[in-house]
Amino acid sequence: QEFEQLRIIKFTPPDACRLELMRFRTQYLGQDLPFSLKAMVVVQGAYVELQAFINMSSTTLIPTRLPSAKCCENVMIRFPVPAQWVKALWTMNLQRQKSLKAKMNRRTCLGSLHEIESDPIIQVSLGTAKYESAYRAVVWKIDRLPDKNSRADHPHSLSYKLELGSDQEIPSDWYPFATVQFVVHDTCASGAEVKSLGLESDVQPQKHVIQKAFYNCQVEIEKKWIRLDGEDPDKAGKCLMQ
Repeated sequence: QEFEQLRIIKFTPPDACRLELMRFRTQYLGQDLPFSLKAMVVVQGAYVELQAFINMSSTTLIPTRLPSAKCCENVMIRFPVPAQWVKALWTMNLQRQKSLKAKMNRRTCLGSLHEIESDPIIQVSLGTAKYESAYRAVVWKIDRLPDKNSRADHPHSLSYKLELGSDQEIPSDWYPFATVQFVVHDTCASGAEVKSLGLESDVQPQKHVIQKAFYNCQVEIEKKWIRLDGEDPDKAGKCLMQ
């Protein structure tokens, strides 16, 4: 009744807890996202390689010294890994299994003809990446985009290459999607804004209001099969293990 008369929402949040007050649907108006992701899985014989590229959108390429410039923070991209491949992403170290991981490797250059044997199995040009069993995915984490130490329009990449065993074939029903999550401050994706906020214990509650948008979207991972001589991918799933 009070809301119908005064159009005011009153609530008592629990102490020291994060809570969700309201959720509603909003229509996507086709605005450019801050960056785009393109991912591809290339299969060649027993080798599988994932390649992913991040490019900042043209609307985001604003000098970061301007107060109106917005950057993406806490970027997390998850690339799903079939259960059959998990064994290839772990290594034994002193009788303990460790997840293979990569930190920033600015020498990463996808598609190069010369491979350096000392390079890690997972390579990233920015941030860190490793297989995380909680998500059953290779997780690429970047603190901030665009990066402070490189040009705003400089693309970033991730790559990992696996050699599959005879029991690690590619599932025929695998249609992978990469999950992209990030936060943009001083932005409201829905267009809704808090006009006023009142607290019983504070006469200036506006200083406690932080506006930020959490983005969560999916990107299809393109699959590309490079046939070897005499190989028929349609019959690969019918092979029996001896």
